[in-house]
Amino acid sequence: MAIHVEKDTLYTLNNGQKIPVSGFGLYQTPPDQTFELTYEALKAGYRQIDSAKLYENELESAQGIGKFLKDYPNVPRSEIFYTTKLFNDAHGYENAKKGIQESLDRVESHIGYIDLLLIHTPIADKERRLGTWKALQEVVETGKVKSIGVSNYGTKHLDELYSWDGLKIKPVVDQVELHPWLPRKDLQEYAKKYDFYLQAYAPLTQGQKFEDPDVSAIAKKHGYSGPEVLLAWSYYQGFIPIAKTATVKRIEPNYTTLDRVKLDEEDLAKLNKPNSYEVLTYWDPTVFKDGEENEKKWQI
Repeated sequence: MAIHVEKDTLYTLNNGQKIPVSGFGLYQTPPDQTFELTYEALKAGYRQIDSAKLYENELESAQGIGKFLKDYPNVPRSEIFYTTKLFNDAHGYENAKKGIQESLDRVESHIGYIDLLLIHTPIADKERRLGTWKALQEVVETGKVKSIGVSNYGTKHLDELYSWDGLKIKPVVDQVELHPWLPRKDLQEYAKKYDFYLQAYAPLTQGQKFEDPDVSAIAKKHGYSGPEVLLAWSYYQGFIPIAKTATVKRIEPNYTTLDRVKLDEEDLAKLNKPNSYEVLTYWDPTVFKDGEENEKKWQI
């Protein structure tokens, strides 16, 4: 059953912090375009910006937020939700402390603090993964990071974290690839059980499913576009979709999708593929097994 959600809905995380349901992603966004795209996304109404060390645009995204807040003083910093991620080279307690400080050094003077800091992947061993989480917990105590979570964690990686006797602060999200062809029912159930949200990256399937017969049929029936159908589906599942575009003119239509698009039960049934496992991005680290770290499939 679809949930009721609007473009500016705020979800309450398990630590009491609020997260805007509509996210603007900066994956593969060149640094020299990031400032403008971030600024324009905020102008269009987005209040959640998603970056990462891997994307090499933390500084520029924070600068874009800082400029927007300066130009629009009626918007308080507390309304903007900034996410970044530690990559694999920051796994392990000491490496994580260093990586956290590097991210803070890039963004702190522009936005003051990080709203959400994620472990980008579980590609390490158990000791280093848990050491990374220990460092994340410690930075939350300083107030420089408000919430912490994971990305690309499968249920076995989450089991490891939740069974750890050093766990003091629970993850507020798991950000994974999610769309009708990769619905991850196991993670959906896990998220409900442990009270965290699933953030959906690649909700638009990187354009690969815009012409899918089911998507096209729904789009034709209502007069929608393929991207509108896919983005609406993600919201209707209770996910927090991270939509990205490198085109300024596409930002507002993506953000306002829920103003125009309504999917009915027949539409949702068409897109209900509970057993589908079709990875449309580069990889799926949720299935990473310890000992595979140096295998080519996990290199990026």
